[in-house]
Amino acid sequence: MSENSPVVVVTGASRGAGAGIAHALGSHGCTVYVTGRTQRSGAGGATGTIDDTADRVTAAGGTGIAVRVDHGDDDQVRALFERIGREHGRIDILVNNAAIIRDEMMGRTKFWEEPINVIDTLHVGLRSSYVATVYAAPLMLPQRRGLVVFTSSSGGVHYAFGPAYGVPKAGADKMAADMAVDFREYGIAAVSIWMGSLLTERVRKIIASKPEKFGHILDTAETPELTGHVIWALYRDPGLMSVSGQTLIGAELAARYGIRDEDGRRPPSYRDLFGVHPRRQYGYMMR
Repeated sequence: MSENSPVVVVTGASRGAGAGIAHALGSHGCTVYVTGRTQRSGAGGATGTIDDTADRVTAAGGTGIAVRVDHGDDDQVRALFERIGREHGRIDILVNNAAIIRDEMMGRTKFWEEPINVIDTLHVGLRSSYVATVYAAPLMLPQRRGLVVFTSSSGGVHYAFGPAYGVPKAGADKMAADMAVDFREYGIAAVSIWMGSLLTERVRKIIASKPEKFGHILDTAETPELTGHVIWALYRDPGLMSVSGQTLIGAELAARYGIRDEDGRRPPSYRDLFGVHPRRQYGYMMR
């Protein structure tokens, strides 16, 4: 474990977006704390675990550290950051990605036809990102440099699956904007990044099952790793603070930094595909 390698926390990284982001950051030599609830239980245990992700981070050239954390439990979150404080004394990048996404909210039902607990996205998703950043901040302030990222999507500005999905996305965008104001004097940037349609393992299996029906997804989807590479480019950008507080489109950042996705692809921006873009944040302040 290199003492000079950037220290990163990626929440909700047992699978999906978080796993891909952690893997990509590992390829840049980062020490990555991978959090989530699903652990490997031994030989023949579950796949898609924080241990699997940590192993991939290490194999990619970084140092992966799996820590089981229920981000709905503030005490466990606090313990995570206390541990990082003891082991490293700092955090350079925090990626707030943990969220509860229930299958019932992803269908074509009306919100009143869904179980009430689909709105738990406000607890593990929005609130949990706030809590993680509160506990991470003291480990970031002394360096007077750092990056806090909220993974989000265009669902914050248009209908996508209903309010249980869209409201926390809009909230993440606003949280980044407001935290950026408080962080600015310390040289810490906070941004929200819209990811596009993601080529997760689950989506890849769906495409493979019926390529004639779902193969078109490959034309516009992006890998979760793309967001990880974009986060790394942002962190290293001398002009990082100029975008602090903004909601950014990952595909557009990839184009700006010359980052290509799997097989050399350049995923399109939702701005170009659907004419949607982040809302403007006004500069007026009240204290």
